[in-house]
Amino acid sequence: MAPPITKHETRGVSVRMMRAGSGPPMLFLHGAGGMPPWGAFTELLASKYDLILPEHPGFGDSDNPGFIRNVQDMAMYYLDFLDGFGLPKVHIVGVSLGGWIAAEIAVRNCARIASLSLLAPAGCRVKGVPSGDNFIWNPEESARNLVYNQKFADAMLAAQPSEEEMDRILTSRFMATRLGWEPRWFNPALEKWLHRVSVPTLVVWGAQDKLFPQAYAKPWGDNIPGAKIEIVPECGHLLHVEKGEDVAGRVLHFLGGR
Repeated sequence: MAPPITKHETRGVSVRMMRAGSGPPMLFLHGAGGMPPWGAFTELLASKYDLILPEHPGFGDSDNPGFIRNVQDMAMYYLDFLDGFGLPKVHIVGVSLGGWIAAEIAVRNCARIASLSLLAPAGCRVKGVPSGDNFIWNPEESARNLVYNQKFADAMLAAQPSEEEMDRILTSRFMATRLGWEPRWFNPALEKWLHRVSVPTLVVWGAQDKLFPQAYAKPWGDNIPGAKIEIVPECGHLLHVEKGEDVAGRVLHFLGGR
């Protein structure tokens, strides 16, 4: 059952947030699609952790401050967010754009981070391996290219969002474009600083990811000390949706050994 959506304010910026479960704190950073619906993935994480799931500034109904112009600004906002909570070290789980944000947080300051679990993170490129371009895909192409199992694409295409939900979707797309348009979904400087990630790190990738191909896992494994790479078979980019129980199990197993 989905927890209620509340509001949380950091330095005058109010964002929507869900929070559920008990145990060590865990911060979930969502992808470019905006705050995800509560599902098997988040339910399993919340069964073991105090799961905090904010909607990024600029997405949906959260405030859109002018000072957040790029992913690096978003990372600094989340450092303030963690300071404001005053929690002990948190486990961070980031999906796609959220994984990129998580990495940008960690290369700046790992003081409040216990671990990173990055699910097909944006942020790096591999020369000679082109990424997909979801900015030019039409809605059907986007739905079908983001998953391996097409029943999930069928469900996304059949969904009929309300007018209010459509407003949130469009707002999120605008902010995602601000963050990922140029250069497309990566920071040319990030890879050289990944050695500064000083916490246990798990990187999970879908074997059939058409947005960021499986080969994009390599720079993360090569540059983050001790990073563990896992590839999920028969899975596209939306790992937490398509293989929610499998991927949550991998994250929980990884953290269980900490």
